[in-house]
Amino acid sequence: MTTRDVVFPPGRHALYERNRYSPAVRSDGLLFVSGQVGSRDDGSPEPDLRKQVALAFENLNAVLKAADCTFDDVVDVTVFIVDPAEKFETIWEVVPTYWGEAPFPNITCVGVTWLYGFDFEIKVIARVPEADIAR
Repeated sequence: MTTRDVVFPPGRHALYERNRYSPAVRSDGLLFVSGQVGSRDDGSPEPDLRKQVALAFENLNAVLKAADCTFDDVVDVTVFIVDPAEKFETIWEVVPTYWGEAPFPNITCVGVTWLYGFDFEIKVIARVPEADIAR
């Protein structure tokens, strides 16, 4: 069996171990990042929606940074939103702060009924910079 090339951001290792998943896996020049939510250090949801979205992006950026990537390396985005008809506009007020400039990555938005107490989750696939492909 091949060993997965797992990437962990600093300071949250125990949270991922407790929930039994890897924050990201590097494979063939790509980084597959698990869904990131606006969780505080203890794993609890940030109750304010705007702050929760910002924290989800900060958690995502920490995973990307641990793999020597940035959001500019992201090519594919999937977001999950509880009650998107009600929350989409508020969420999209925060997104441009983290999204960068065009050309933008592609995106799929999915409306869901439950996210373990969260209202927003983002998962991405990023291109690993050329220097890291040899790992």
